[in-house]
Amino acid sequence: MSFQNSVAIAGVGETDYSRESGRSELTLSLQAIQAALEDANVEPHEVDGLMKWYVDTSAEAVVASNLGIPDLAWFGEINQAGNVGAALVAHAAAAIHAGMASIIVIYRGVNGRSGRRYGRGDVTGQGGRAGGAFTEPYGLLTPQHGLAMSTRRRMFETGRTSEQFGRQAVIQREHANRNPKATFYDRPLTLEDHQNSRLIVDPFHLYDCCLESDGGGALVLMRAEMARERSNGRPVATIRAAAQSGPGRGSPVRRTASRLFSMAAIERADIDVVQIYDHFCPYVLFALEDYGFVDDAGALVDERGTAWDGRLPVNTSGGHLSEVYLQGMNHLIEGTRQARGESTSQVGQARFSFIDTGIGTGAVILERQES
Repeated sequence: MSFQNSVAIAGVGETDYSRESGRSELTLSLQAIQAALEDANVEPHEVDGLMKWYVDTSAEAVVASNLGIPDLAWFGEINQAGNVGAALVAHAAAAIHAGMASIIVIYRGVNGRSGRRYGRGDVTGQGGRAGGAFTEPYGLLTPQHGLAMSTRRRMFETGRTSEQFGRQAVIQREHANRNPKATFYDRPLTLEDHQNSRLIVDPFHLYDCCLESDGGGALVLMRAEMARERSNGRPVATIRAAAQSGPGRGSPVRRTASRLFSMAAIERADIDVVQIYDHFCPYVLFALEDYGFVDDAGALVDERGTAWDGRLPVNTSGGHLSEVYLQGMNHLIEGTRQARGESTSQVGQARFSFIDTGIGTGAVILERQES
């Protein structure tokens, strides 16, 4: 069953982004949801579905109670390694297409800097339990520890360099410098800054690593016809395709890509703008290759092809490296804005906007539709 273009992301909302929000994670979620509902011209009582990240601390019933949602016909989360924003979009779109719900909100609120920090293993550490019994005693305590080893292996296999990672980080910082909401809006970055920054875990320099952030974001999904009726004449971001992959044989990115582009019935060359999950900068280049956009992402970055005015713009809000680390929610928000023509680094009349929110765990293609 394909829901191609029958469902739209009709509203997006976000809080301010900071190192110390001074608010609970529930409050951040509620503020982001309220902003998204206003953007979609939806009243809280109309919402009948809620979905969240499995690590989010704000239960759907609590959110519903605080917003005054009278009944939930659809709710849930995805408990899967990696970050699952696009997978949540796939689930919500399928539910709406099947008539299980009419208006579904996906939300994320996190104090990722002032509260539990990913960089310390507060969220991902297993305390020596389960798989952690085989890794944590040897110093693999946080995501960057294990991913640094796979990055070094891929550098050996492909010839990708730290300088190429740095150029991508600089390009994303330039995008953030155009985005007043970005954490690094007013702080430029040079390649020399990147190369001279301290190593966190070899080969990751400081500016290869995502931010640790406090903030919230939300999406409102509904049938495309309803979204057009409420859009006040602006373009609508319909979901051309959404796919996900879990553990299995081979690359999850390649498996997701196969499903996604088969559903979308378009080619990679049709994509106008790309948002790639950038917990660590090297994985932007790796994902561009594994999704089949280019054979040599290093060469693309060397020619500044990933800049907002390049041939394949990437992470046009600044991404996790320079806007905010919101586990892919900010990528979905930016992808929607690109499809609606509202980005601070707008890529022309972008028809197709691609979003990956977990290096293969899920990806979405949005299509600009005139209302």
